Amino acid sequence: MGRIKLLNIVVDNVSMEEALEAIDEIILKKDKSYVVTPNVDHIVKLEYDEEFKKVYKNADLILADGMPLIWISKLMGTPLKEKVSGSDIFPKICKMASEKGYKIYLLGAAEGVAQKAAENLKLKYNNLNVVGCYSPKYGFENDEAEINKIIKLVNKAKPDILVVGLGAPKQEKFIFNYKDKLNVPISLGLGASIDFEAGNIKRAPKWMQRLGLEWLYRLIKEPKRMYKRYLIDDIKIIKLYFKYRRGVD
Repeated sequence: MGRIKLLNIVVDNVSMEEALEAIDEIILKKDKSYVVTPNVDHIVKLEYDEEFKKVYKNADLILADGMPLIWISKLMGTPLKEKVSGSDIFPKICKMASEKGYKIYLLGAAEGVAQKAAENLKLKYNNLNVVGCYSPKYGFENDEAEINKIIKLVNKAKPDILVVGLGAPKQEKFIFNYKDKLNVPISLGLGASIDFEAGNIKRAPKWMQRLGLEWLYRLIKEPKRMYKRYLIDDIKIIKLYFKYRRGVD
């Protein structure tokens, strides 16, 4: 499994199947590891967020989330094998967990959403063991008591896999800053994946996903919330492409 340079990060050049195999191996090592799934939004944030850079520098597995990164890798002459988005790999992880007896904890989303996601996933995957769900209160990252509560809840449940859906970069920073206190073999920041599985947010049709238009679908569905991200912030990826194509670090 090799890594390639892609703009301001490195990415593991793996297929979906290889990513799942790597996650399985990490779980068996029981080494408090974590996975990040970069997309255009991450790339843009990484240009100015020093703490986020540390998160990426220390990640155990970095999976390309989104067709734009696949296109950019091809343009730069180092093509990635496949898009391995968080929302695509999450149900596959659940399937693997149900077959191998791994325990999962869902952290994030609005009150009750993670529980609904767990119920839906259990219907899809026999014997899936979701050992806990928790929705942190708003601003939890600045509340030491709430953070300690989360750590105690997770450690008491003893999951093999911690899925965190708190939005980027909050979820990745939480995992990075507290992974040594969380007794979990692998943690993954998977954004809206919990909402998708709960049916709280609908994913784009498959044809839009294949064409790299999932962002457009979400913009149409949630224009007020997604406008700034997709039409102002993420457009900066074009400038970054030309910057790093010239070899500027």
